[in-house]
Amino acid sequence: MPSDATALATAILNGDISAGEAMAEALSAADRLSALGAVAWLDAAAGRQAAAEFDALAPDSPRRHAVFAGVPTLAKDLGGPFAGLPLRLGSGMVEPMAAEDSCLAREFRRAGLLPFGLTTSPEFGLSLASEPAIGPMAHNPLEPRLSAGGSSGGAAAAVAAGIVPIAHATDAGGSIRVPAACCGLVGLKPGRGSVVEGPEFGNHLGGIASEFAICRSVRDAARLFPVVTEVARGPLFPTRYSEVDPRLLRIGLLTETAPATDPSRCEAVELAAETLTTHGHRIVTLDWADIRAQVEASDRIFRALVTVNLAAFVTSERLDPARAEPLTQRVIAEGQAIAATDFWQVIAELPHVSHAVSGLFGRVDVLLTPMLTGPPRPIGWLPTTETDTNRHFKAMSGFAPVSTLANVSGCPAITIPFGADAEGLPLPIQMIAPIGSEGVLLALAGLLEAEERWTNPMGNPA
Repeated sequence: MPSDATALATAILNGDISAGEAMAEALSAADRLSALGAVAWLDAAAGRQAAAEFDALAPDSPRRHAVFAGVPTLAKDLGGPFAGLPLRLGSGMVEPMAAEDSCLAREFRRAGLLPFGLTTSPEFGLSLASEPAIGPMAHNPLEPRLSAGGSSGGAAAAVAAGIVPIAHATDAGGSIRVPAACCGLVGLKPGRGSVVEGPEFGNHLGGIASEFAICRSVRDAARLFPVVTEVARGPLFPTRYSEVDPRLLRIGLLTETAPATDPSRCEAVELAAETLTTHGHRIVTLDWADIRAQVEASDRIFRALVTVNLAAFVTSERLDPARAEPLTQRVIAEGQAIAATDFWQVIAELPHVSHAVSGLFGRVDVLLTPMLTGPPRPIGWLPTTETDTNRHFKAMSGFAPVSTLANVSGCPAITIPFGADAEGLPLPIQMIAPIGSEGVLLALAGLLEAEERWTNPMGNPA
């Protein structure tokens, strides 16, 4: 099968492979690689039917010329629903929920994608590991003893292993970028107001959550992004997009983090900066002090929004917290214990973070940072039996210290691999830009990808 979703869509359009054959290969790979735990639920019959209906279209049908026409994909077991794929949100508390397509799901289908299953997510997306007690447990295809990351870990594992070339994902605190970084993939978190929202998931969490996809290539992300931004149906005004500016960009280079990032990962960020200078961009060195206050505030805001939102959801859906994992029970209790006035004080910080970050972008055009402080963690590093929520949230921020900043500020962010460490694991970098600058990030990511410093050892999708 071709290397990415773009190549597969081209092959289907040219008649080199049918949608039915592509779906059959995806289903075969899902079965063959089931031990990875990437796929939480699938409907093979529905997948085959969708592919057969596509193959039966007339040659001049507009659907045959969609950007990813006939390409099989998977949705995440968390986020806006896809009709026919019953969400459980990674939880034994929740009975499988059937629903109509969300706004984003409709745009995915309009792009020509054919969803046939759901990928593994931690319970309610509370972890940067995807190991729900109800199973399955998402392993990293590059090294199965390691985590695929979270909360879109199943999506990343499925794409990295070659089950599908592109998969739906969500990100409220790093949940697209962290698993993409763990598995050597491209993870774009769109900015606030950029992607079609509603009626449910995208409007939750005070605007810090985004939905998009985990991709094998920058070009896949660049081709999907315009499709899911054409209609705004959320509480926010549509974003005004920045065209890629031909002038020289000021790249804010940050390698200092708290906790400190491994030297090899700092070196990858520095090499990425050097590469961008060869294209005429200018490097501005930044210190942790330049963003520390905003990072700390972002972590506080993220935690408050997540805990209170979950407590409210459990109440509104009349769920029994006793059926939840121990960590989830503690998160629910934490959310229930927060007074409305205290919660409002935390939320009131959000626009101040956005304002401060916009001030930073008066000094630089793009922020270039490490994505992770170290390699992917072992399976079990964030146990669901954990009851110390302070330790849990601290562990997550210590692994991806510059992740929640993009969510709370509303800025778009992207991670791509830029080299491999001594163990053959990816060295991911992250770039963050002002709201409306997804095109700038994709253009810069394309320059870095062209260096070919990372090759997926799993090969092309099976």
